[in-house]
Amino acid sequence: MPDRWLLGLIQNTVVEDKKTNMDTARNMITKASGRGARVVVLPEMFNCPYNSRLFPEFAEEYPEGETIAMLAELAAAENIYLFGGSIPEKEGEQIFNTCFIFGPDGSLLARYRKCHLFDVELKEGFAFKESGTLGRGDWITVVDTPFGKIGVGICYDIRFPELARAIALRGAILMVLPAAFNMITGPAHWELTLRMRAIDNQFYVAGVSPARNEQLSYVVYGHSMLVDPWGAVEKELDEKEGIILAEVDLKKLHQVRDEFPLLKHRRVDLYELREI
Repeated sequence: MPDRWLLGLIQNTVVEDKKTNMDTARNMITKASGRGARVVVLPEMFNCPYNSRLFPEFAEEYPEGETIAMLAELAAAENIYLFGGSIPEKEGEQIFNTCFIFGPDGSLLARYRKCHLFDVELKEGFAFKESGTLGRGDWITVVDTPFGKIGVGICYDIRFPELARAIALRGAILMVLPAAFNMITGPAHWELTLRMRAIDNQFYVAGVSPARNEQLSYVVYGHSMLVDPWGAVEKELDEKEGIILAEVDLKKLHQVRDEFPLLKHRRVDLYELREI
């Protein structure tokens, strides 16, 4: 396992045309890979505006979906591990918010379905109810790669420390979080929650958002970033479209864990996570 390797985070602009979104993502993935990224991560709903009305229209079934096929082909063509952000996935009559993960041979390594659904009503006048359209996932996903184990959450999942801890206890050195925080929750909690989960679990956390598009009904915050195991922001974008290339340094991770052995100091005689 290499001590250092390059991670690529894609912050693409999402519009109401799936083909345009796919073309943008394809070009940006190719650029990230061409600049040395061995693992590439896309944002939440990278092929579809974050809008409940559009989820059924954009939804795809595995393995026939065109976006899913594109991810598999690109992973193989670029020889990368590709975490496909999330897309609306249809299975039977149910739609899920799903991340498909492909290996460098184009095979599906895993899929993760968002398990905490974003049903909120804020006093500022913002309301969203994912459960009105989407089903919730019921498993934890940690992918074994030559670079280390990588866990997956999607957006609202980051607010539940139990999930991140369960991922850490399964050996993850990185948690990727495709997400679409909005203009209320983003400025308030985006950086804060990413940094806290990194500090809690002493692993890297990559929050990956779409770029901000104020023409859409749901306006995202942007600001994709990589946080290191000490809680420091390694690299961050603003609200515009862009690519982060950042180094994951396992020596740094092990140093943090050796000097501050939080995971070893847990009082499992007093509390524990239930295995799922």
